[in-house]
Amino acid sequence: MATAPATSAPRPMERPPRHMPVPRTSRRRAHRAGRPRRSTALTLLTGLVVVYALLPLVWLVISATKTPTGLTSSSGLWFDGDFALWSNIADTITYDDGVYLRWLLNTLLYVVAGAGGATFLAVLGGYALARFDFPGKRGVFAVVIGAVAVPGTALAIPTFLMFSKLGLTDTPWAVIIPSLISPFGLYLMTVFAAEAIPAELLEAARIDGAGEVRTFFRVSLPLLAPGIVTVLLFTMVSTWNNYFLPLIMLKDPDWYPLTLGLDSWNAQAGTAGGHAIPHLVLTGSLLTILPLIAAFLLLQRYWQSGLAAGSVKE
Repeated sequence: MATAPATSAPRPMERPPRHMPVPRTSRRRAHRAGRPRRSTALTLLTGLVVVYALLPLVWLVISATKTPTGLTSSSGLWFDGDFALWSNIADTITYDDGVYLRWLLNTLLYVVAGAGGATFLAVLGGYALARFDFPGKRGVFAVVIGAVAVPGTALAIPTFLMFSKLGLTDTPWAVIIPSLISPFGLYLMTVFAAEAIPAELLEAARIDGAGEVRTFFRVSLPLLAPGIVTVLLFTMVSTWNNYFLPLIMLKDPDWYPLTLGLDSWNAQAGTAGGHAIPHLVLTGSLLTILPLIAAFLLLQRYWQSGLAAGSVKE
């Protein structure tokens, strides 16, 4: 008996999705449409910050090229007819029997001993806090974090009273010893050492028979190079620009750093007989910032190379 062919059941109508996906081209167009406004605002904001940061430097460079008469007779943001930069530099170096060079050597002494020692101690302390377990570790780290929040000016007077009892005021040690303590540098090296040095690498070095000192100098120290350069830059700038601590610690002008020496020149320029040295103050200030700029430019390549080396895997 022949049977009728089976007919397929009618398929239900497919419902379109409730939320239609937005094509990628539309997204890109919308993204590009909103990008110019953000880019323009960011460019303008960056330009304002750059102008705010560079305008005093431009004024200093221009003012250092003027004669004492040109400082008062010309615009502050434009050069005078007489270019006197080289003569101003010579006058600054030779003024008062070359006391500026003495202040420069004092500043270099404070930076090498103070900033260098602070960086070395921060590296040792940060490495120990990051890679060793000992009783009271959390408490020590909490004290370090608390010390970061304490401004240095708040400790200047107690430090002066303590150093006066020890008979160390008006000596270089009164500036060098307080500069050896850098809570921010210690905190930065602790955080950096915890991330930059794998624990497996230290275990492998110890299994191979390397002692703790050799492991630190041969294995850990190269990995800490970017952090060391960063802490060195911070401590160097802080020590180079230190003003308040030498102000209360030092009375002998022979031990003045550049910051305190230029301030004494500025005070002398404000007196009746000091009208002839404002150009020396400006030129000395320009010479003072040149070593900092050179240090940043020279150490930047090692800093960037260290950061890039840590991101490359063979």
